[in-house]
Amino acid sequence: LSQETGSYPTLPRPAEGTVRIATFNAAMNRKTAGELTRALESDDAQVRKIAAIIQCVGPDVLLLNEVDYAEPHAEMLLKKFLQVPKSGNPQDPSRHLQFAFSAPVNTGVPSGLDLNNNGRTEDPDDAWGYGAFPGQYGMVVLSRFPIQKTGLRTFQKFRWGDMPGALRPAKDSVFFHPDEVWKQLRLSSKSHWDVPIQIGNTTLHVLACHPTPPVFDGPEDRNGCRNHDEIRLWIDYISGDGRGDYLVDDSGARGGLDANASFVILGDLNADPFDGDGKRDAIKQLLDHPRVAQGPVPSSKGAVEAAQKSGQANALHRGDSAYDTGDFNDKNPGNLRIDFVLPSSQCRILASGVYWPSAADSPAGNQLAGASDHRLVWVDVELH
Repeated sequence: LSQETGSYPTLPRPAEGTVRIATFNAAMNRKTAGELTRALESDDAQVRKIAAIIQCVGPDVLLLNEVDYAEPHAEMLLKKFLQVPKSGNPQDPSRHLQFAFSAPVNTGVPSGLDLNNNGRTEDPDDAWGYGAFPGQYGMVVLSRFPIQKTGLRTFQKFRWGDMPGALRPAKDSVFFHPDEVWKQLRLSSKSHWDVPIQIGNTTLHVLACHPTPPVFDGPEDRNGCRNHDEIRLWIDYISGDGRGDYLVDDSGARGGLDANASFVILGDLNADPFDGDGKRDAIKQLLDHPRVAQGPVPSSKGAVEAAQKSGQANALHRGDSAYDTGDFNDKNPGNLRIDFVLPSSQCRILASGVYWPSAADSPAGNQLAGASDHRLVWVDVELH
């Protein structure tokens, strides 16, 4: 579906009446607060490459994960990088991303609690979501279409223990978090957002999140449990059968998504349905959910080439390497499929892919894709 024009392989525009939706963990997080702001101000080389990838794909709606949160960042990305040619290819201003939504996330926000049970309360692991400073590993939703401010919902502060049947971390039947801590814990490691976007006569609800990776813990598996339940939140939210009635957003509104609403679930979910660490029940339930459209799984030649070249853990995987969306440590976990674009069943999937050109087909495009350890995933849909 790609063609070589200009410096890098670029996707043809979607057909008239088709919307291209994408998710991309852009790995634009930095080690200290303010560092990304300075990078954006100085025309940072990595950010230029990220912008080039986005321009090569040309999404109409895009979620970026791992963009440190600060109010000016979204606007700087749009005006300085995404609305200015970075890919070496001509740009059509009518197809520029124009609208943005970003908001605070839990990463790096001090909880004042000892969440990792080491006797301290000021570690990055003691923040509501792991992070060295507030807003690290944040999110941004970008769109060519207007974002509706009314109806926008965030679940940053929703408490984990308020989820019925939550997977409370435990070792040998002893809960990892004492009751007084468990009652305060937030579920979202970053946040869960419902961002309504007006596309013609349709309101598309962009359901954005970035669950914690199911690693970096102990036998209590607290990150594995949290990852599972962060994904489960969307399962309950979209089910439309009362399963989401317990959910309360940051404005105090209760309940899940209307049963007839169109949506797309976007993000680095940090869960592969076949390989890697973690509890796979939630991601499998989400992929098989009756309200999620079924269609061709996004794939790439570059992923197949990378898995074959790396071998090691990749050679033992059960999932199809063509579907991988991340290029990770060859020994463990290997490359995985953990980034998803999941439209609702009202949408008809026309095409999909992962921006990961093979080195054999396009050495320049393959090198460009390496600007992040994740690859951009896109899906073309007709909305109904």
